[in-house]
Amino acid sequence: METLLEQQRRYHEERERLMDSMVKETLLKKPSSSSSRDQINSDHRMKTLLDRYMDDTVALLDLYEDKDGMRKEEVAALSGPNEFVEFYNRLKLIKDFHKTHPNEISVPMSMEFDELAKSRENPGSDDAVMGDFSDEEGYGRYLDLHECYDRYVNLKAMPKVDYLAYLSTFDQLFDVPKERKNYDYRRYLEMLLDYLQGYSARVKPLLDLADEMDNVRLEFLVKWEAGQFPGWPKETSGALAHTGAHLDLSAFSSAEELASLGLDRLKSALLALGLKCGGTLEERAHRLFNTKGKRLDELGPSLFAKSKPGKMGKSTRDAEKQRDVAQLEAQLYRLAEILGVSLTSLIALVLNFTCSAAL
Repeated sequence: METLLEQQRRYHEERERLMDSMVKETLLKKPSSSSSRDQINSDHRMKTLLDRYMDDTVALLDLYEDKDGMRKEEVAALSGPNEFVEFYNRLKLIKDFHKTHPNEISVPMSMEFDELAKSRENPGSDDAVMGDFSDEEGYGRYLDLHECYDRYVNLKAMPKVDYLAYLSTFDQLFDVPKERKNYDYRRYLEMLLDYLQGYSARVKPLLDLADEMDNVRLEFLVKWEAGQFPGWPKETSGALAHTGAHLDLSAFSSAEELASLGLDRLKSALLALGLKCGGTLEERAHRLFNTKGKRLDELGPSLFAKSKPGKMGKSTRDAEKQRDVAQLEAQLYRLAEILGVSLTSLIALVLNFTCSAAL
């Protein structure tokens, strides 16, 4: 039964209380003995307050824009010539509501914020559990990569390593040969990324993960186009490099030099590209030399043999798949950098446990 003006007043009050709580949370002096648990709980409280503040702001903006004109009508009714009639009509509505709901309890907003203050001032209480962590994760102290490790050791052609070795090298994807980065490898990356992103959201709730990933994609595209992304060197032999043919055109400065290779070698290189391979020695050499420094999609359609267009499409799709896998790797590198402390702590824990078991 709230009026629009009362809703606006309530949203403004709530925003002020939320702002006050966020300031107090920020200025709260944490003891030197405070654990990562206290910091994580503090960040989760701040995230909750910030989300509510943004929700209230959006609701207020919607009310002030008054797209349906209801707020304007309400203000006009209160300020018009019949303002007393409007007042008593609203008073009647209030009385009728309480007659219908005689036991209705109104909880003041201050009580909710008093509870928030208690949880802030007593961080060690049992109720102050803000993050959902497994026992292995130690409330944000360690990563739990056992499931990801099981998926990794079951990948074909991957070295079988123990858990400790995996923890030390799981983010060194640039050492994995490109021919092993197949569909199963991509599924493994997606599983690993899904866990790391979820863990990051729980241990660093104030981190704008979406913005981080957007920055990663932009940086990745620049490095990918320049051939500088780790583990994926850029081929330098033009269109031939996109199809895996073993003829480096960078060593030739003219079509005449290419002609010295002979008819059969030129035919083999042209077939690998899906280009027409007929004609004289000079025609083949000129046709092949024109591909130097160009991608397949930059070549004229008249150069291709009629029976080979599907091969070009497959090559393009393969290149896109490789780029997508490399982009997943770029995201993993950033998450591993963000979660470096948790990873280091986990390695130390496993190492200590291994040494203790050996003794």
